[in-house]
Amino acid sequence: MEDFELQAHRVHPALRPYLDDLIGYDYRGEPPELHRGLPSRSLTVVITLDEPLGIAWPDAPTQKFETLAGGLHSTAVRIGQSPNRAGLQLALTPAGSRALLGLPPSELASIVVPLDDVLGRPARELSEQLRETPSWAQRFAMVEQLLLEAWRNEPVPQPRAEICWAWQRLAQTSGGVGVQDLATEVGWGRRHLTERFRQEYGLAPKVAARVMRFEQAVQRLKHAPRTKLADLAADLGYADQAHLSREWNALAGCSPRQWIAEELPYVQDEPLVEKAESWT
Repeated sequence: MEDFELQAHRVHPALRPYLDDLIGYDYRGEPPELHRGLPSRSLTVVITLDEPLGIAWPDAPTQKFETLAGGLHSTAVRIGQSPNRAGLQLALTPAGSRALLGLPPSELASIVVPLDDVLGRPARELSEQLRETPSWAQRFAMVEQLLLEAWRNEPVPQPRAEICWAWQRLAQTSGGVGVQDLATEVGWGRRHLTERFRQEYGLAPKVAARVMRFEQAVQRLKHAPRTKLADLAADLGYADQAHLSREWNALAGCSPRQWIAEELPYVQDEPLVEKAESWT
């Protein structure tokens, strides 16, 4: 799509355990009326460069944000109903929530708040400075500087190793490990693991597993939209195509084919047209 541009940035090595992606986006024409913010294993931070961004949870009114931080969630949010055209988007790991935002990810689960509410005055000042900076490379450097300063502050308490292990196992297998197997691996009961996992991440391990498998399905369809859904379901361990479609409707709020038709012409199919200066 000619009127849309993504700028990718390879993040500072010290931030890589905490930050999966840092990108810039710029709609030269009108932004889409609707884009779905799909559930994933990452928390989201957005800093707009012009108008506020509209966000709406299912069956809720649209809220407008100049900056935002959003946690893990299991239902898609609706993005749109605003003239926002440009900004920066960050995908934080759960560990990044503690290290960079100073919060366990559960405190942001299934909500969106202004980034100022989390990082205070530095976030407000950064937002203003970014709007006055024309270079993507400089913008990325400024965001990284804020995050590096947050990371170097006094360390925040860390979760139990068993909880981190359970998350890592789910991530490594894209949700392919059962909750009982996870509990056995860490030496806890299933109920205890579920409670402690939810306290840290805001999602139960079974829900996190569903999200991670769904995320893998999303990536497959982004790269190959003509994939047969029955083949995709079989490859990813769904019982059948109907099971995949039910999960997709529950997590994305639409069918896989509707999502492909409505979403892929926008962000997902666009190549990254320029690499900003990066850390090696």
